[in-house]
Amino acid sequence: MKGRTAEMALIVAMILWASSFIALKVAFESYDPWTVIAGRMWVACLCFAFFWPKLFNFQYRKGDWKILLVMAAVEPSLYFILEGLALQYTSASQAGMVTSLAPLLTAIVAFIVLKERITKVAAVGLCIAIVGVMVLGSSGDVTESAPNPMLGNTLELAAMLCAAIFSVCLKLLSERYSALTLTAYMSAVGAVFFTPLALLKGGPWHFSVEPIVSIVFLGAFVTLGGYLLYNYAIAHMPVSRASMFVNLIPVFTVILAYLILDERLNQTQLMASVVVMLGVGLSQIKPRKSAETQSQPS
Repeated sequence: MKGRTAEMALIVAMILWASSFIALKVAFESYDPWTVIAGRMWVACLCFAFFWPKLFNFQYRKGDWKILLVMAAVEPSLYFILEGLALQYTSASQAGMVTSLAPLLTAIVAFIVLKERITKVAAVGLCIAIVGVMVLGSSGDVTESAPNPMLGNTLELAAMLCAAIFSVCLKLLSERYSALTLTAYMSAVGAVFFTPLALLKGGPWHFSVEPIVSIVFLGAFVTLGGYLLYNYAIAHMPVSRASMFVNLIPVFTVILAYLILDERLNQTQLMASVVVMLGVGLSQIKPRKSAETQSQPS
C-alpha cells in the first residue's frame, strides 16, 4: 500500500516540478533570479510555520551534520543558482528535457556512495543521453527567451548533478528524519542563503501580479508540495527507482510550455530529445540472469 502511495506522490511531485520551469520563466520576466528564489523560499518557510510542532520529529545521529551540510550546499544552494541562471539562457522545454538525465546521474552517485551497482548498459545509456543533450543545446534556436541554449542546458545539467547528490543524501537521512523535517530544513537554508544575494545583487523591486503569483506558487506548491511528496517517496522506496520518475518531467514540461508559453522544439531538437529519452530508457534495462544461473538448484 505504501509503495502505491509513494508512486502516486512521485507522479504529482513530477507534475509540480515540471510546472516550476514555467513559473520561473514568468517570474524572471519581472524579477532577477535571486529575488525570485529568495521569495520562493520565504513563502515555503511561512507555510511550514503551520507544521511547527512536527518539524522536530527526528533522531540525530553523530556525524549527521556532515550529510546535512552537503545536502544544504548542493540543494537548495547550488541547484537553484544553476537552474536560475540556466533559465536565463535556455527555454523551459529544453531545460525540462535535460532533467531526464537525473536518474542516470543519481545512479552514478548512488554507485559511488551507496555502492548500488551500475551496469555497462546504464553507462552506455548515460553517454548517449549526454550526446543528445549536447545536440539539443547546440541546435536550439536563439530567441529572446533562450539567447544561449548550449550554455543554459549545460548549467541545467550541472543542476541535475546537484539534485543527484541531494537525493543520495536524502536517502541516507530518511530513516531518522521525517520528510516534513527535511523539506523544512531545505527551505530554511534556502531563505538564509538567497536573501543576502537578493539584497546585494537583486534588481529594483516592483509589484506585478503574475510574477508574484508565480513566486507564491513556487514556494507553496513546488517547494513545499513537490519536495514533501518526493521526500516521502524516497523514504519508502530505493532512491534509484524513485529517480526513474524524473523521466516524466520532460514530458510534462514540454506539454505545459506549449500550452502556457507557446514554446516549440524544432525538428533537430525533437530528434535530440528522442536520443536523450533513448539513452535514459537504455539505462533502465535490467540485465537478465543467464540461463545457466537460472538452472542452478536453489
